[in-house]
Amino acid sequence: MTKRLILAVAAMFVLANAASRCTAADRAASPQVKLERDGQKSLLRVMIDGNEAIVYRYASEEDLVHYYPVRGPSGKSMTVEHPDRFPHHRSFWVGDRVQLAGGRAANFYAPYYSCADRKNPKPPFKDHVRHVEFLPESTVDGRPVIRSKLVWEMENDKPVLDEMRAMRVVPLGGGEYFLDVAFTVTAAHGDVTFTSDWVHYAWPYIRMNKRFCVQGGGTITSSTGGVNQKKTNGKPARWMDYSNTVDGKTEGLAIFSHPDNAQPHKWLTRAYGCFGPRRVDKLSGTKFTLKKNESLKRRVGILVHRGDAKTGQVAQRYKMYVDGKL
Repeated sequence: MTKRLILAVAAMFVLANAASRCTAADRAASPQVKLERDGQKSLLRVMIDGNEAIVYRYASEEDLVHYYPVRGPSGKSMTVEHPDRFPHHRSFWVGDRVQLAGGRAANFYAPYYSCADRKNPKPPFKDHVRHVEFLPESTVDGRPVIRSKLVWEMENDKPVLDEMRAMRVVPLGGGEYFLDVAFTVTAAHGDVTFTSDWVHYAWPYIRMNKRFCVQGGGTITSSTGGVNQKKTNGKPARWMDYSNTVDGKTEGLAIFSHPDNAQPHKWLTRAYGCFGPRRVDKLSGTKFTLKKNESLKRRVGILVHRGDAKTGQVAQRYKMYVDGKL
C-alpha cells in the first residue's frame, strides 16, 4: 500500500465534506463519539454518548475482519455474526473470490471454510483477511475517521491483495448514527483475477438478524420504491433500506452507494436478511483482472435510523450524503 494511496483515501473524506463545516459550539452540543480499543480481545468499539454502536473485530484467529454487533438506536443488535443459515456470513463484511496469477483460486468471501475440517470450522484458516495495523486516526469536522491497513492472504501467509479501509463516524442524536466507509483493494503482489459469480462477493454485505429481516416481519425498501426481495433483488438503486418494528420500536439500517461508485449498479437482497450493492455489470458475475498495482474502490454510507424508510428520512439523508452535508 503506497503512502500516496493512503493519503488519497483519507483526503477523500475531507474534500467530500468541505461543505458541512460546523462550529466548535455545534460540535460541543452534539453527541460525543469515543473509540475504545481492546488490544487483548482485538476489538475496537465505537461508543456514542457512552453506548456501544458498532464493534470492529480483527482477532488473528478470525477468518476475516468484520463488524459485529451493529446496534440500532434502542441498543439492540440489528445484525448476526454466525447465523444458522450461511454461518460464514459476518454481520457487516467485505470479501470476494480471487486468484493471484500463478496461484489457486482463493475464497475471501467465505474463508470460514478454508480450514482443515469444513464440518467443524476453526482456525487456522488458509484464506483470511488480516488486520495489519491501525493508521493514525484523523477527524473531519470533529468526527473521528478510523483508518486501517489489511491484507488478504492465502496459504496462511501469502499476500494476494492489500486493502486500505476508512470509516468516518457521524452521530445524529437519539441513538441514530451514520458511517461513511471507503475501502480500496490493490493488486500489490501481482495480477489478480476476480472470479466470483453475481452473488458470492461482499462489496460490502450486511446480514440482518432474524428479528429485523423480512421473514421476521421487516421490510426492504429501495430508492426507486421497490419493496421486498421480489421488487428489489437484481434491480438498480442508489440506496437500500431494511427496517422493522421490534419490541414496539421501529428501526432500520440503510446502505447508500456514493455517486463516486460506477453507476448504475444492481443490488442483492434476501428476505432472510442479507443485502448489499453489486458492482457495475461488467465487473459483476464475470471474470476480470486487476493488473499489478491497480486498485478497485468502493464507498458506501451506512445509516442506522429510527422509524422506517419514510419516517427515518432515508431519501433526504441520502441527498445530504451526496451533497457532502452528512
